[in-house]
Amino acid sequence: MEKMTKEMILNKAKELNIKFIRLRFTDILGMPKNVEIPVRELEKALNGEIMFDGSSIQGFVRIEESDMFLKPDYSTFTVNPWEEEKDVARITCDVYNPDGSPFHGCPRNNLKKVLKEVEEMGYSTNFGPEVEFFLFFRDENGKATTKTHDQGGYFDLSPIDLGEEARRDIVIALEKLGFEVEAAHHEVAPGQHEIDFKYCDALTAADRIMTLKLTSKTIALKHNLHVTFMPKPIFGICGSGMHTHLSLFKNGENTFYDPNGKYKLSQEALYFIGGLLKHAKGFTAITNPLVNSYKRLTPGYEAPVYIAWSERNRSPLVRVPAAREVGTRAELRSPDPSCNPYLAFAVILKAGIDGIKKKIDPGEPVSKNIYTMSKEEKKSLGIESLPFTLDEALLELDKDEVIKSALTNHILKNYIKAKREECENYRMRVHQWELDRYLTIY
Repeated sequence: MEKMTKEMILNKAKELNIKFIRLRFTDILGMPKNVEIPVRELEKALNGEIMFDGSSIQGFVRIEESDMFLKPDYSTFTVNPWEEEKDVARITCDVYNPDGSPFHGCPRNNLKKVLKEVEEMGYSTNFGPEVEFFLFFRDENGKATTKTHDQGGYFDLSPIDLGEEARRDIVIALEKLGFEVEAAHHEVAPGQHEIDFKYCDALTAADRIMTLKLTSKTIALKHNLHVTFMPKPIFGICGSGMHTHLSLFKNGENTFYDPNGKYKLSQEALYFIGGLLKHAKGFTAITNPLVNSYKRLTPGYEAPVYIAWSERNRSPLVRVPAAREVGTRAELRSPDPSCNPYLAFAVILKAGIDGIKKKIDPGEPVSKNIYTMSKEEKKSLGIESLPFTLDEALLELDKDEVIKSALTNHILKNYIKAKREECENYRMRVHQWELDRYLTIY
């Protein structure tokens, strides 16, 4: 890919007759934010001189230290396909302090910090996320419902898969934005879909997940549909995950592959998997950040809840797909698409490289379906479970010094505070299940 310069962007904006620029960034909870400027301010923006009020963003800064600056990543400059006629371009930014230092509350800066540690070990990253979501109808007032758009199942086609047209338009838009979409298909549950894009470095993958979320919601709206990345919107059917395939490269070679190694995996691959398993409980509050996330992480709906690994079996937390050589990789199956991808990838990488540094043995792969094992059988094999609630996950995060070190103190403190408030708010509410269960019999 050609490296973009300031002059190239200015010329491109003039050539395309761009009138407005959206400077995009992401807050601690993974919500996309943007500041829109007229094109006459573009050069100023490219110099990192556009300021915004950080005190207005949850988890950023206090009112008395609110001035923050946006520093654009030139490589992300593009025009949203649905805004081509509006002459609007966008660019992804990092958040900086007034003194020119990276802001410690910026999730993208945080991921860069972990990536620097990975690069200092001689590695580059390859991430391939599989993002699942639901397409739901909107009601007559345009409000999202949980009414599924179709009755399709895994890999079904039209006329059963009524969301195919919307999904196709989403893929077309993503391709225009520079994505190499490898697969797009109907998933297991009615109204559920998945889009996979070609592997790339961790930072680009996180940027693309944020772009995919915005793109899919915008395109769905044009079909009078609503896209949700909520992990478990409907009881009794599969929830949405974000299975993440990852590997490390060194000098252009996949370090996870060893033709002479056990399972044709290198020791680095096994140690990396060992790190994922050891720190799985600790990073779950980041990779599965909602109270609702734990409604998905239950046995029986294909979601991984058991801390183990396998070569092909899909019931453990980590799976190693059959591909070898350049395609050798580990698939972490627990993350869901509501996570902040910058923070999720940071903690996942931190766990894996800790495994390499400390030579953490992942043990033998589990070939049997763990869902069918008895409690005693799982105990005999040393198979533990992921946290059952967000409350429990936050406690596990607090105990894991390695995972906490993957996050800046600013992000860690504000993230935990926000999530504990979310748990308390949920705990105090009276839910429909309680009314249905108790109202008439007590």
